[in-house]
Amino acid sequence: MTEPQLHVFTRTDLADLELAPRDVIEAVRQGYLALAEGKSRCPTKLMMPLPEAERDAVSYSMLGYDGANEYLGFKTSYRQGTDNPDKYYTTISLYDNSTGMPFALLDCERVGASRTPATTALIAQACAKPDAKSVLMIGTGVQGRNTLPYLQTALPGLERRMLYGTHPDGISSSLETFHRHFPDQEIELVSDVPQAVEESDIVVVASGRAAHPKVQTSRMKPGGLMISVSSKGVDSSALRDADYAIATSAGQLGVTGSRFDSEDGKATIDAEFPEVLAGRVPGRRADDDRVFVFSSGMIITDIPVAHVLARRAIAAGRGQRVALWS
Repeated sequence: MTEPQLHVFTRTDLADLELAPRDVIEAVRQGYLALAEGKSRCPTKLMMPLPEAERDAVSYSMLGYDGANEYLGFKTSYRQGTDNPDKYYTTISLYDNSTGMPFALLDCERVGASRTPATTALIAQACAKPDAKSVLMIGTGVQGRNTLPYLQTALPGLERRMLYGTHPDGISSSLETFHRHFPDQEIELVSDVPQAVEESDIVVVASGRAAHPKVQTSRMKPGGLMISVSSKGVDSSALRDADYAIATSAGQLGVTGSRFDSEDGKATIDAEFPEVLAGRVPGRRADDDRVFVFSSGMIITDIPVAHVLARRAIAAGRGQRVALWS
């Protein structure tokens, strides 16, 4: 009998592995489609509030099955409050359902930094108006730095790309990442967020405790698309004011999007994104709809990206094999 072993990969093992935006977008697309087809399972994430002294901490876990690749995944994440903004640790473990064997344990930062912008790109493809030409990216953290190159890959007709950020390192990294993929195209740095929102066909908000006015759907021009990447930089009225509202997961909107609840009850949406991607419901009803999409991380998008990274790391001779069960 084969002894079960894990391939273990550190953040350094994964940092310089090349992942083309097009490849990640396709992997994430297949993850969503497998869920829409009933081949995958993705229970709502489990979040645990910590005691009052650590009320700003983030602690959650996710379990899911990716039927496209036949892999089971477990993800855990923890951030030790706002006093320690750099202390955010997240891991994902994969099990091969075709063999029943453990496969890999990875640092999940690179996975999240790839699958999140891929989801944003797919949402823009499906929900932006057909002639969208301009995009505003708000936020330059780990989740946001890849967003503009992924969007440009998915929507090559974009002509104006705007970026708002407050951290010099994040801005620099975002610009460098974009120019690595699109060296001949430019990004415009903006300081007036409300004005930039009014001028944009697509607005992506991935800011945390935002140093900008909270973004309102009502400030967008007709036909605009706003994508909230679980962002606190979005006004609580954004979902209610939209002409059409979508969530990647209604269940996770209920867990991580409670700020969008009205006084009369829970926030309601018109569609879930996997159903939109599968073509069962529209991404918008009309060209002049202001569309709001709440994008929350789903493990059925983490698993395929983690699987690609692990396979490439193995091929490159990275990581260690650990026999935990010997």
